[in-house]
Amino acid sequence: MATCSILPDVLCNFPAISDTYIRQARKLIDDSFKGLVREYSTAIDTMIEPLQWFLNFLERLFVTSPWVLVLAVLLTIVYLASRSMAITLGTAIGMLLIGIVGLWQDTMVTLAIVTVSTLIAILIGLPIGILMARSDRVQGIVNPVLDVMQTMPSFVYLIPVVVIFGIGKVPGLIAVVIYAVPPMIRLTNLGIRLVDRDVLEAADAFGSSPRQKLMNVQIPLALPTIMAGINQTIMMSLAMVVVASMVGVGGLGKNTLQAINNQFFTFGFLNGFALVAIAIIFDRTSQAFGKRLQKHSEVVHG
Repeated sequence: MATCSILPDVLCNFPAISDTYIRQARKLIDDSFKGLVREYSTAIDTMIEPLQWFLNFLERLFVTSPWVLVLAVLLTIVYLASRSMAITLGTAIGMLLIGIVGLWQDTMVTLAIVTVSTLIAILIGLPIGILMARSDRVQGIVNPVLDVMQTMPSFVYLIPVVVIFGIGKVPGLIAVVIYAVPPMIRLTNLGIRLVDRDVLEAADAFGSSPRQKLMNVQIPLALPTIMAGINQTIMMSLAMVVVASMVGVGGLGKNTLQAINNQFFTFGFLNGFALVAIAIIFDRTSQAFGKRLQKHSEVVHG
């Protein structure tokens, strides 16, 4: 076997670019990026101000409202979505246990962040998924971007977000949205593309316009798959909340980060339990709702 002792140096040591040139290029890019952010800082602050206001409003609403009222509303939403007494009872038990261990307020903060990030992800992901379903060219452009977004380590999202928006709740929220939106886009695209061609041909035969076909046929039939996308978006939002706590997002994620830093096993376990409980509640409710939509679609179109 050949070794570097008998081979030319160029074959043993990869001919990399000089460290000096790399440092200069990095410094040039970083300084240019930071200068651009400083120049448009006022416009950036104005752009994210409505998001800040909405997040603060929802957080205050969840935190300051009586816990009995919040729990009653949550249980009503869970029951109407799932129509399952078992899921509703499990939700009640999980939320009561969270309150008993003293994590109710932090859980409300996390619920506010997850709610806002999920709504934003839906508003962004739904139209992009529809565009991908209607155009192979758009799908070819967006898919590689989604591949990068889903394989990029979650911590990396914090770097550009912090440079552009600084430290705080909104930067963390934006990082959560970026991390959580790909499933929404992919499953919206998939759901619309999987609609039966015979149904689409029937819609064309009745003279439906592309918009009518989309709104009255494709989206209703794709709703179960779209709901699966929403489910995955919620799960990824909850997973990213812990990472986003590094840039100022409060709630259970901040507590978990503190527990890791200080090696508080019990405190970290309790916060992890609260996150798991919320994830299970959202998962079971959205899955049950998706199954109901699936059965409804089969009855209407079967």
